[in-house]
Amino acid sequence: MQKHVSWIVALIVGLAVGFVTAGMAGRGPVAAGKRQCEPAPNWVKENDLPPGTLAGLTENQKCVVLKGVSERYGQARPQPPPRPQEDPRAIYRVPVDDSPVKGPADALVTIVESSDFECPFCKRVLPTLKQIEDVYAGKVRFAFKHNPLPFHPKALPSAMAAEEARAQGGNAKFWAMHDKLFELSPALDRPALEKAAQDVGLDVAAFKRALDQGKHDARIKRDQALVTGVGASGTPTFFINGRKVAGAMPFEAFKAVIDEELGKAQDMVKAGTPAKDVYARIMEKAASAPVMIPGVAPAQAQPAPPPPPPAASKVEFRPDDPIRGPKVAKVTVVLFSDFQCPFCSRVVPTLKQLEESYKNDVRIVWKHQPLPFHPNALPAAEAAEAAREQGKFWQMHDLMFANQQQLSPTSYEAWARQIGLDAGKFKASIESHRNKARIEDDARLGNSVGANGTPTLFVNCRQIVGAQPYDRFKQVVDEEIGKADDLVKKGVKVDAAFYGRICDDNVRAGGQAAAAPGAAAPSGPTQIPVRIDDPVKGNPKAPVTVVVFSDFQCPFCGRVEPTLKQVEEAYGPRVRFVWKHQPLPMHPNAVPAAEAAEAAREQGKFWQMHDLMFANQQQLSPTSYEAWARQIGLDAGRFKASIDSHRNKARIDEDSRLGNSVGANGTPTFFVNGEKLVGAQPFDAFKQLIDAQLAKVAAR
Repeated sequence: MQKHVSWIVALIVGLAVGFVTAGMAGRGPVAAGKRQCEPAPNWVKENDLPPGTLAGLTENQKCVVLKGVSERYGQARPQPPPRPQEDPRAIYRVPVDDSPVKGPADALVTIVESSDFECPFCKRVLPTLKQIEDVYAGKVRFAFKHNPLPFHPKALPSAMAAEEARAQGGNAKFWAMHDKLFELSPALDRPALEKAAQDVGLDVAAFKRALDQGKHDARIKRDQALVTGVGASGTPTFFINGRKVAGAMPFEAFKAVIDEELGKAQDMVKAGTPAKDVYARIMEKAASAPVMIPGVAPAQAQPAPPPPPPAASKVEFRPDDPIRGPKVAKVTVVLFSDFQCPFCSRVVPTLKQLEESYKNDVRIVWKHQPLPFHPNALPAAEAAEAAREQGKFWQMHDLMFANQQQLSPTSYEAWARQIGLDAGKFKASIESHRNKARIEDDARLGNSVGANGTPTLFVNCRQIVGAQPYDRFKQVVDEEIGKADDLVKKGVKVDAAFYGRICDDNVRAGGQAAAAPGAAAPSGPTQIPVRIDDPVKGNPKAPVTVVVFSDFQCPFCGRVEPTLKQVEEAYGPRVRFVWKHQPLPMHPNAVPAAEAAEAAREQGKFWQMHDLMFANQQQLSPTSYEAWARQIGLDAGRFKASIDSHRNKARIDEDSRLGNSVGANGTPTFFVNGEKLVGAQPFDAFKQLIDAQLAKVAAR
């Protein structure tokens, strides 16, 4: 908008002349006491214009100017389609069955906890659950359903530990182990689990056998399928007599729902339902899938997402890289992926659909990008490479993604036997780590072309980030086939050199320089400009500044938050944090959440809103933003006006452009005194960089 300021001002001057003339004549649209101009919701807003542009004008005059600018500039905004919203009063069918239970069988309120022992938010909510237990003694019972999240590698073994405790000692031992595991979390390695078993009085030998054999795996998966089927994709999620409450909410949020459900249950008892049967009666009419508010379009009815940006980078690959599809093709999809990444698993069926739809025109090329916070990713990549050496990479690839929760050396050996590999050669390859350098080369290439997160794909070198829906890929593939057909008509052959030719065209069209394989990142720290009113937390004179490029809907951004808290506590006044928005295009809630956070910043409470959003990441919605605004004491009118006007959208876009310009193409990305750190890294990775920066400061 700023580049058009000159003609906007000219337009306004012209309109102002009209105002003066009309005023002198004593007639016209600005006659005193008459409101003849009514603003439309889709017009340009006053805040979209350069500051002070409309100073001194009456409301009618401002209205006429905004109408003229909207019509002339073509900026009349269409109203966004309604977003699908889950009905907060829906009742979901979550049967207790044989789940671990605590509390009286005739309690009028049943709270089913869907949780993950490695989840920091699940641990954070425990004191609130204890408070509920005390306040509603005799009126509430608790049940537990397992939902070990795929990016928590210790969650599944911990769930098995809790189930084995119940197998040995019933509900009492389960809850004792439940409390012990959360006390130890996130330090839940195998020795810690065995020590916990000893502490709660289990038969440790039987406990070890149960874990080794995966004895309770089927039961845990059954729980997980049940809760995810009713929309509990994140943890913790609670069902209060079937009513969903997601996230580590404060006691008051639980209390409001419990009191309401308790009142309903008491009415049922008065009407003749025995107290012990109340929950079963409620479940009879409960929903078994997410319930949306009537009149709001379901998710699949939303308009197709915008086409991907034309960004492109030259991505070379080796002749012996894993390739599926024709030897030469009109379209080559180079995939940077990670066997432990849940989003990488999600894109696998989409790519299979592409292969089936474009059998003769599309080939898939695999590149490794094992992320540092996925402990099983690099060993899995080495196992896949060992299978590639024997010509069976894709068979191993398919087994790994089909059994992503079971990645382990034992599984790799079993799968190697299953697909007919020479076991000795396979084991020797892994133990020698001879393909580790090859995997690292792939990762460096990925970083050099902007594949900082997984999955990242390059369709004839055009970048698509994330597990996008099939239609998004189809659109780009169809465009590329059209380009290829045009080249063929001009006499260009679809041969071994074709990929390089069409990639060069796309790189030029995308306005980006081709990246050489393994190209090194620019050396030296990156200067990140910080506004005076950017959200800052910590000592303003701290010797170390951590600039955070993040996205409120990004699961990895949520995962790193406890680590950032740990950094904050460990370094105190020596470190400050600066927030920059980087809402990714595949996250529909990211921009609205950023606007809500900015509306909170205007009232001095950005970080309070930030914390609530990450604590309740599965509940991002306009309704939630308004509720959280009230919770942290914001002026509701000002908050809503800020969001409705979209006045901070330009600020968010500016952050995003800055991020792209400095290589923050994925989230989260950090700059520690300008030194780049990508992903939800562990505390030690931050510590290493921060200590180095503090040492530099001390040496000056």
